Parts: sequence; C-alpha cells; structure tokens
Amino acid sequence: MKRITSCVRKAVETYDMIQGGDKVAVGISGGKDSLVLLGALANLSRYYPKKFSVVGLTLDMGYDEDYSKIKEYCNNFGVEHLVKKTNIKEVIFDYRKEENPCSLCAKMRRGALNDFAIENGCNRVALGHHNDDVLETFMLSLLYEGRINCFSPVTYLDRTGIYSIRPLIYVKERDIKGVVNRCNVPVLKSSCPVDGVTKRQEIKEIIRNLDKTVNPGMKQRIFTAIANSEIPGWQKQ
Repeated sequence: MKRITSCVRKAVETYDMIQGGDKVAVGISGGKDSLVLLGALANLSRYYPKKFSVVGLTLDMGYDEDYSKIKEYCNNFGVEHLVKKTNIKEVIFDYRKEENPCSLCAKMRRGALNDFAIENGCNRVALGHHNDDVLETFMLSLLYEGRINCFSPVTYLDRTGIYSIRPLIYVKERDIKGVVNRCNVPVLKSSCPVDGVTKRQEIKEIIRNLDKTVNPGMKQRIFTAIANSEIPGWQKQ
C-alpha cells in the first residue's frame, strides 16, 4: 500500500488534483480499484501538506449486495462509508432491457455519484481508473471511434461545480491485485450480468498479448505518449 500511496501522491501533485480543505468522495463500487484507492487516499490525507478529508460513497445499484465488510474496511482507515439506494439496475435491465448497457449505466452512475457527493458536502470525486484503464480507454477511442482521446486526470464539471479526479493513473492493475491479495481487501464480486464480456475486456486482452509477445514495453510507451500529448487535460501542472 505504501507503493500505491506514493504513486497516488505523484498523480495528485503532477496534476494538482487536491487543494487544502477539500472533501474528497471516493466512489466505491466494491471492486478492487476503488477500495485500494480509498486506502491510499486515506493514508495520504494523514501527512499531505494540503490537508483534505475523505469519505467513501457507494451506490446500491439494486443487486441486494451486502456492504458490511466494505464499511468495516473504510472504518479501519478512519473513513466514513455511506450507501445510497438507486434504481439503475431496474431502469437498464428490467425497464429498458438494454442490449449494450455499459455506456448508459456509466452515465447514470456518474450522475448519481456526483449528486451523492454534493449531498455530503464533497467538492471532489475520486474515481478508481488505473494505468491500464488509461491505455484501454485510449485504444477503445482509437479503434472504435476513430479519434485520439482519453479521459482526463482532472475534469471540472461546470454544471455541478465539482471535480472528478483519477489518482490511480500511475498505478498498474497488477500492483492493485497484489495489494488486494496481501492485505485481504474485501472485494465484492460484481453482480452485473455483462461483467467481463465488454469491448473493454477485449481491448484489455489485445494490449496484454501485444505487450507480452510482440512488443514488450509497449504499454509504458503508450502511456508516455498520452501523457506528452495534446489530449485535453493531460498537460502537467
């Protein structure tokens, strides 16, 4: 976790993600990324020169999940964990019966999480997108949309007045998995019926295979290209 926290601090400082007095909401889905992010930000908040606080926010999608272990995990870091019930699962799968639900689901979750954060006095929402997510999003945009684009490390949402930040952009997924295994992080298995069968999963496999068998080091070079590009939001502070 110390290594993860160090990478998170690097991202926070490089892209000026957090200011003194901020209240940062970590969107906790129950997956490994958001849980490790919460631990790293909680650790960082103890000694970072710009004092900030952290709260864990979870959207209950309607799958009847048990969040008691996640609440205990947050409490171990001295972080409050709050849960809000939503009807997102009902809308997407029961009412609309979406065949390709991921885009709509992500949009609804983002909106609901931002509203939840505002309700609890937060001005920043930390999302668990890691280094591999950066590469996958870039490749998805390139191959399926025909454009060079990627989400930004920091995004100001002018309609809500809050910032979305992604402090894990320097953290590799394998390092997150290592922390989960060594520290017994209470990961909640996804109940989504389309989990693991998305275009993102296909891209993940393509990148992994190319990096291992065809062009070792490719993942790092792609990330360096993104960080040095003119893609909006990636200019270092």
